[in-house]
Amino acid sequence: MSGLFTIQSEFRYEIIRKIIEGGMGIVYEAEQHGASEFVKRVAIKVIRQSFANQKTFIENFIGEAKLVADLIHTNIVQTYHLGEARGIFFMAMELIRGVNLEQFSQQHQEKKRVLPAELAVFITSRIARGLAYAHAKTDLAGKTLGIVHRDVSFKNIMIAFEGDVKLTDFGIAKARGFLQDNEGEVVAGKPDYMSPEQADFQITDKRSDLFSTGVVLGNLLLGYNVFKGNSSEESRKRIMAMPLPDFTRLDSRIDQRLNQILHRCLTRDLAARYPNADELLYDLEHYIYNQGYGPTNETLGRYIRELFGQSWHGPMDRSKGDTVPINRPASAAVRR
Repeated sequence: MSGLFTIQSEFRYEIIRKIIEGGMGIVYEAEQHGASEFVKRVAIKVIRQSFANQKTFIENFIGEAKLVADLIHTNIVQTYHLGEARGIFFMAMELIRGVNLEQFSQQHQEKKRVLPAELAVFITSRIARGLAYAHAKTDLAGKTLGIVHRDVSFKNIMIAFEGDVKLTDFGIAKARGFLQDNEGEVVAGKPDYMSPEQADFQITDKRSDLFSTGVVLGNLLLGYNVFKGNSSEESRKRIMAMPLPDFTRLDSRIDQRLNQILHRCLTRDLAARYPNADELLYDLEHYIYNQGYGPTNETLGRYIRELFGQSWHGPMDRSKGDTVPINRPASAAVRR
């Protein structure tokens, strides 16, 4: 039997616990229930109630879901479904059993541990892999979508306990035809990680994400963000004007080659910055693998499991409402 037909099915999501809260959304762990007692653990991203009636925010939430639906890559958190329940839009997403880089960094501080330099470079190389894929993504006609994440930061990078590194939250990304954008009029992104172009209300391209990736790499290596000020405004000013340090003087593990990679990411001269994530990826991988064996997902997995303990699952939050099921019909187009 051939041809296109539609399957109507019934499934529901049951919220298990709150994973994390952001400024405009909340992410929960949930069980997706299907036919014949099928159960799959997923993450559910829900619009905060206070934003649920704002037309522009809802349109951008829907736009984000449509944008990431076809971003299928091992270094990007996958989105499965966009739904609506009781007037609230939600996204069903890949559930990552792990932590974000902010939690990862905090654990190092609490245990007085220093992240090995080769793992810092490895983590950053996986971010570059995900960005290279997203930046090159095209529509069905083969035209590049022009995706710029604009929020590459510690909170939006996950490490699974298996060692996979995942870029998430394209909520303020820009891409042709998907999300409304006021770039040039408002500042989007986290002040400690944004590029000078973002901080200065300029139009950004994929090179902006590479600056932010450089900030992440520096933060992982040093254990702190050199651009972080005492306020958002001070951080923006440091991003735009602070002289770049000689990183070899800040940490003896940083050699001249790694210092050059950091400076090429963090230069304010767009013509001198890495032109694309592929070139950054090449330099990062060459740095850790040119002498032979280097870190892998399995290496990172063993490290993070030892750092947190095998049974670590993050804070539980069973506040009121966290066990309310979301019931929605779903449809899927299937070719046979």
